[in-house]
Amino acid sequence: MNFANLEQTWRIEKIEQVVMQGERRRLAGCNARLGVHGKEVRFPLVRITMGGITGYSWSRVSREDAQAMIGASVSEIFCEEQWIKDRFQSIQFPLFDWLAKVGEIPVYELLTGKKWTTPLQVPCYDTSLYFDDLHLDYEADAVALLQEEAMQGYNEGFRGFKIKVGRGAMHMDLMEGTRRDIAIVNGIREAVGPECNLSIDANNGYNLNLAKHVLKETAHSKLLWLEEAFHEDDRLYRNLKDWMAKENLNVLITDGEGLAAKPIVEWAEQGLIDAIQYDLKDYGIVNWLKLSKRLAKSGVKAAPHNYGGFYGNFASAQVYPAIEGFMFVEWDEAQIPGIDTSGYRIADGKVTVPGTPGFGLQIDEAFYEKQVSANGWIAE
Repeated sequence: MNFANLEQTWRIEKIEQVVMQGERRRLAGCNARLGVHGKEVRFPLVRITMGGITGYSWSRVSREDAQAMIGASVSEIFCEEQWIKDRFQSIQFPLFDWLAKVGEIPVYELLTGKKWTTPLQVPCYDTSLYFDDLHLDYEADAVALLQEEAMQGYNEGFRGFKIKVGRGAMHMDLMEGTRRDIAIVNGIREAVGPECNLSIDANNGYNLNLAKHVLKETAHSKLLWLEEAFHEDDRLYRNLKDWMAKENLNVLITDGEGLAAKPIVEWAEQGLIDAIQYDLKDYGIVNWLKLSKRLAKSGVKAAPHNYGGFYGNFASAQVYPAIEGFMFVEWDEAQIPGIDTSGYRIADGKVTVPGTPGFGLQIDEAFYEKQVSANGWIAE
């Protein structure tokens, strides 16, 4: 984008923030290291105003930092090298929404510099299969429940699913929990059929030998990837990779969500990790655009993490064509009053992305302003 075409007198006039609240379609249970995630979703929705044009999106910017940005000009904010200068990275998501609205184009056209003549469709997966079975005494009942939940996603249009595993790490007896993990994975494969992508996420709840055991016992279910088997360790991953080669297991190793080890990208470049999963919101679009180019040189894939933040669903879909090697959008289905998501549709394993300006979400401005007045803040 040629930032010289922006009106140079435009400055940040106002920044507003409020935490928006809504619900998932069902309660999300535990994972290997945390308790019940719940049904409620919350995220900070920021609105910036420049030149009378508004941009909305997720941001954790503080009121103090936002106040210090008031009056900043477009030349101080944007740059050709990385879109948005470092000082303004904390509001990059609403700034990208604003830029796309100025250009009257969707974010994916802004980032790629390309024009779409047909609707953009990107692959996605249902990330909602948590430990919702811990209250059940019998394995068969647990399998039936998770099969039912997977089929709910299937009937909503998903053709990819990520299954939480690691019940024996904290919530169940080690071997009983591991047996249940295996039974549920194989049971979901039976339910959704052979064509859907299945991945598992242990949230660092396995060790090396448990990871091998589970992969061997689920081999016929043909998993796509194993995520966060254990905390990143190059020696353990090298051992696991060597073992998988001997067993002819073509399962990808993915990692990087949360407090990732500093050398993880180097380990991926060495062939120990197949896809990096830094969180899209926390790591940011700007950093992901840079990193994906580096990863692509070594054939490493991108699988940005997205859970619990609502807005990440839509931001991930918009940035998908701009991030090299982006595999699938992680989708955490939820609805929040005041935000119309109807422009996004999921069918046959893909989300159709709206071609409307910005991130393609319609914000009820009167509702938003009422929420800000009651529970948020304004910097101007």
